[in-house]
Amino acid sequence: MMRRSRSEALFAEALQHIPGGVNSPVRAFRAVGGQPFFVERAQGSKLWDADGNELIDYVCTWGPAILGHAFPGIVEAVREAATRGTSFGVPNPLEVTMAQRIKLAVPSVEKVRLCNSGTEACMSAIRLARGFTRRDKIIKFDGCYHGHADSLLVRAGSGALTFGHPDSAGVPAAFTQHTIVVPFNDTAAVQAAFAANPGQVAGVIVEPVPGNAGLYLPRPGFLEFLSKLTAEHGTLLIFDEVMTGFRLALGGAQARFGIRPDLSCFGKVIGGGLPVGAFGGRAEIMDCLAPLGPVYQAGTLSGNPLAMAAGIAALTALESGEAYRVLEERGRQLEEGLGAAARRASIPVRFNRCGSMFCAYFTGAPVHNLADAMKSDRERFARYFHGMLEEGIYLAPSAFEAGFISVAHAAVDIERTVAAAERVLKRIG
Repeated sequence: MMRRSRSEALFAEALQHIPGGVNSPVRAFRAVGGQPFFVERAQGSKLWDADGNELIDYVCTWGPAILGHAFPGIVEAVREAATRGTSFGVPNPLEVTMAQRIKLAVPSVEKVRLCNSGTEACMSAIRLARGFTRRDKIIKFDGCYHGHADSLLVRAGSGALTFGHPDSAGVPAAFTQHTIVVPFNDTAAVQAAFAANPGQVAGVIVEPVPGNAGLYLPRPGFLEFLSKLTAEHGTLLIFDEVMTGFRLALGGAQARFGIRPDLSCFGKVIGGGLPVGAFGGRAEIMDCLAPLGPVYQAGTLSGNPLAMAAGIAALTALESGEAYRVLEERGRQLEEGLGAAARRASIPVRFNRCGSMFCAYFTGAPVHNLADAMKSDRERFARYFHGMLEEGIYLAPSAFEAGFISVAHAAVDIERTVAAAERVLKRIG
């Protein structure tokens, strides 16, 4: 049994000072039961909690730790940048370097604006789409989470889905009246939404590979369909690549699938583990932002020198492409191993993977959208989660979150994970 006394004491103390004892809802373990653990340190593919337990980490800070925790190049870059000051509030050279790196890697981005989070990036991209097109309505897909901005918390994924409240209290109905929600991978529903709102749709925002209701992939041709349809209607196609950007490929999901959206949102990897966000796209659209245009967006900490230094170090390490070869190989190894373990245990498991992102649904049916994901056995997942945790394997504490692999995950980590999964699956039946 894992030691938990110090984490339990810390959580009890946190409950006295922080709502729910956590600063982001999914961390509370409500979806799987039990109490969260507290991390003291992380290195490579491992976490060590407050009680000294070692865990192989498949959450990877929810995506940013693509190179592993405490990657030396990032640590040194942050240390060196901090000696020059932690925040300026005026332009700094690293902002320019970061913008150039993003543009070089993502051809659809002609200009980019840096901000402080994925939520902020998506919120700003939506405002920009509305300002550029002079239209009000936005189409999103159920189960896709684009941060906690009011107009996007409609049938969202991630923590909102985990807690069974896809719509948040405190969001007036008027704030979401222009948000149209349709099922992912459903071309007919998208066409019907456009037909019902002629000339009114400013943008379609989508996670090209949704990772906030577990993980499911676009059907062949679906992203191409969205690109063609939005162009026909003068609507902007917005890719939320906060998770997938610089993770599924250096150029993100749009490079992997060969799509060129009008706007893209980024975060996670480009901060190297520090808080960051960015959105970019065609120059004519981006030039509608203040101070050039009428669409206002600002942030005191945007382009923070520590975040820029960390992100530049991360992107530099990824540029050769070798990291993506390793990530693909580790992902394939994990997919094959877990699939075989589930078959030997005679448990129906649907393992969805795209590169180094993955999810295991406890269902025998394919999962293409939120409705499919909701049919999975969440009670069995909760038992699996706790069983794996006891084995020293940390998975996302929800059936509706993607898992992540880092370059630091060695073949032996994957082998240990598969062996643990086979033991746990046989126990939970």
